Amino acid sequence: MSTAATNRDGGGRQRPGLDIRFGRFRGLTTAVIVFVVLLLVVDWISAGPLSYFDVSFLSSGGATLALAAVGETLVILSGGFDLSAGAVLSLVNVVLAQSMDPTDFEASVLLWTCVGVGIGMLVGAFNGFFIAFLRLQPIVVTLSTMFIIQGITLLILDKPGGFVSPSLGGFFLGDFIPNWVPMPIVLLIVVGFFWLWLKRTRFGTALYAVGSDPNAAASAGVRVDWVRFFVYVTAGGFYGLGGVFISAQTGSGDPLVGNPLLLSIFAAVVVGGTRLGGGRGGPIGSIFGAYILMIVVNILLVLNVSAYYATIAEGLILILAVLASSISRDSTFAQQLRGGATRIGAWRAGTLPAQIGGGDRRKAMTASTRPEASAQVQPSFRIRHGETLRYALPSYVALVLVVIVTQLWLGNAILNWTYWNSIIVLSSFLAILALGQGTVILTGGLDLSVPWTIGFCGILLAGMVQGSDVALIYALPTVLAVAVVIGLVNGLGIVWLGLSPIVVTLATNGLLQGAALIYSGGTPAGFSSPLLRWFMTAKVLGITPVVYFMVAFVVFAVVFLSRTSFGRRVYGIGNGLRVARLSGIAVGRTLVGVYVLSAVCSALVGILLTGFSGQASLGMGDDYLLPSIAVVVVGGALITGGRGHYLGMLGGVLLLTALQTLLAGTTLPFATRAIIYGVVVLGAVIALRDRRELS
Repeated sequence: MSTAATNRDGGGRQRPGLDIRFGRFRGLTTAVIVFVVLLLVVDWISAGPLSYFDVSFLSSGGATLALAAVGETLVILSGGFDLSAGAVLSLVNVVLAQSMDPTDFEASVLLWTCVGVGIGMLVGAFNGFFIAFLRLQPIVVTLSTMFIIQGITLLILDKPGGFVSPSLGGFFLGDFIPNWVPMPIVLLIVVGFFWLWLKRTRFGTALYAVGSDPNAAASAGVRVDWVRFFVYVTAGGFYGLGGVFISAQTGSGDPLVGNPLLLSIFAAVVVGGTRLGGGRGGPIGSIFGAYILMIVVNILLVLNVSAYYATIAEGLILILAVLASSISRDSTFAQQLRGGATRIGAWRAGTLPAQIGGGDRRKAMTASTRPEASAQVQPSFRIRHGETLRYALPSYVALVLVVIVTQLWLGNAILNWTYWNSIIVLSSFLAILALGQGTVILTGGLDLSVPWTIGFCGILLAGMVQGSDVALIYALPTVLAVAVVIGLVNGLGIVWLGLSPIVVTLATNGLLQGAALIYSGGTPAGFSSPLLRWFMTAKVLGITPVVYFMVAFVVFAVVFLSRTSFGRRVYGIGNGLRVARLSGIAVGRTLVGVYVLSAVCSALVGILLTGFSGQASLGMGDDYLLPSIAVVVVGGALITGGRGHYLGMLGGVLLLTALQTLLAGTTLPFATRAIIYGVVVLGAVIALRDRRELS
């Protein structure tokens, strides 16, 4: 081995060489270099040299994001994922704003900091319990927790207001050494030293071991479940500290203050050099990553670039950072490049799995269609569809119970056609999303770009139509074509670049949000055409026209997923990606098609929502992300893929819509719907999980 790779210490033991040690800290080193370069750029474009005020302003502006990114980094290092970080920031903010005495201008900084950190740790313990001990998927658990927390936050404070004592601001935003060292920098230095200490403990070693290979870690005696639990608890504490800091900045409460930070948090982690999937990286790089993002946004503002481009910049930075970290000899991206050349050569030689034994397969297929083959005794309906019935029927049983309660509570539900017509109209949006998101989930993925695909397509349609029926002739194909492009971006990013579906679709969601803001100028113009409005609200023979459309759509969805070769390929990929490839399934093309289907379904929902409400609005798709996943899970689909039926998903759609209608007839606050959705999803995942999720 070369001396550059290894050297020996005084005791004769081998130590990693400079190149290996540099590779280990390449992400952190790159982040520091980029940070320094950006600071020089800021100094160059500014009117004068950077002053202490500028440094203090920059340090306080990025501290909240940096603290939240530190917590997220710990989760990702362990191989997990946490979508509830932004919601915890909002929860801590409103709790402090509602709990502090407006007359107490000298409140205890230590006490309220401990309160904020404690709230975050409790949320982390909630996530950790379901993920570590019940072995549920981190994505679905933390997504459900995000909506539960958002509901609780709105129950505590439904609009901006409240009071945060100036003592918090005076401490966290003040000077550690007057006119020399700002307190936010000291706070982050303390966090950095805490991590350096934690990294050298048994817990820190176990954290990296679990993130690298949990099975190997368990074989070595590591308590994987407890490590994961304490990771989420510790991460929650950092989210809570971030919530305290943002409260000190704002001096008041805002129930939505943390929601826009979710994309930035993941971008900061990736820019800081932490590998998605676990085992490599660290929080110090994430701190620099957070400030890199903040400085980029500030540079755009100094250059008079609209703030609407901020989410676009963050989304692009996230994609580029993940892609840059993937460019290595053993990366998926590099394997795709080499594999492309290999597949071309294999295709020319006729040695692809799909080309080998084609005659034998045709003979087998011909034999299976012979009369003697078809004359064999077929299993009973219950045996052939036993698994589907087992997982799909509970949603319909629960639907019947909800309808009965509605009948007793509101009256005339069961025999009133108006009730059922309204249920079908309201459920049409989720029923369409269930096909797109459900197909993605069947392959083991998740589409987080649903909210702003809906919003952008709805805003685009309204802006093009401007109340004209004639304009629908070209507006509808244009919007659907845009949706196809969105799906291609997601699919190609996942398949050909080898990136995580969560990262790609989350970044795409940010790009679409920025595109919608730029296109609409922050205020969407235009309104639905009369024909589209008629389609969603009128009556034909006592039935809303969209109901007829939904009957045809359900038939199409059932046949599409269960009777076509594309549907069979979807299930094959969900049951095992490697086996699917070896079986000759065109995995790449199928996955791209899946994300195109999801985008088209989201665009269709944006079109129908515009017709239903008469106009489009910013954030019109925000309320459909968790429900689009909830109906799939409640309908019996396995969140890790391979199991599920559209009729079960349809049962989940009808159940959640009927439940929402029942809640609308009560005096419960609107925020309780988000809480109920989150609880229902968690309950469904626990009740319908199988052995694959326990292994």
